[in-house]
Amino acid sequence: MFAFPFAARAAHIAAVLALFAAPAAAHEFKVGPLDIAHPWARMTPAGAQVGGGYLTVTNHGTAPDRLTGATAEVAERVEIHEMAVKDGIMTMRMLTDGVEVPPGATVALAPGGLHMMLLGLKRPLVQGQRFKGTLSFAQAGTVAVEFAIEGMAGPKEAAAPAGHEGHTMPAPSN
Repeated sequence: MFAFPFAARAAHIAAVLALFAAPAAAHEFKVGPLDIAHPWARMTPAGAQVGGGYLTVTNHGTAPDRLTGATAEVAERVEIHEMAVKDGIMTMRMLTDGVEVPPGATVALAPGGLHMMLLGLKRPLVQGQRFKGTLSFAQAGTVAVEFAIEGMAGPKEAAAPAGHEGHTMPAPSN
């Protein structure tokens, strides 16, 4: 019979545990055919009453779905908004019907386009912290998510190309 030395056995156990921990570090969530990637919010100064929430949703299904609402433990309410610039004038409006997520597409909620407004903040959003929330979809239902609080520039991968904020893109093929 072969016995593992203690150090080798501990390393083996650590490697196995790391395999199970890896998906949690990816900061992705799933509900039905929808993948939600990296929900995040910008840090806010003390006393701020409003914050912004961002993420991407990929629909791997064959039917459209719609992001109809959200909650955040750090805010009294969350609204889905669209920001646009036309003729040099920035406008923002609440999307009362939510945001459609077509089949085979990815919809980005990103600074400068579609986004979630976190209204009535209960505390400052501090870089490096996280907070819990939910997303509600018309077909897929509700999913619990966790938002990472990023710096003012946000995560590098979350930035939409100039002029393409909030646009839909084909989903990556698997």
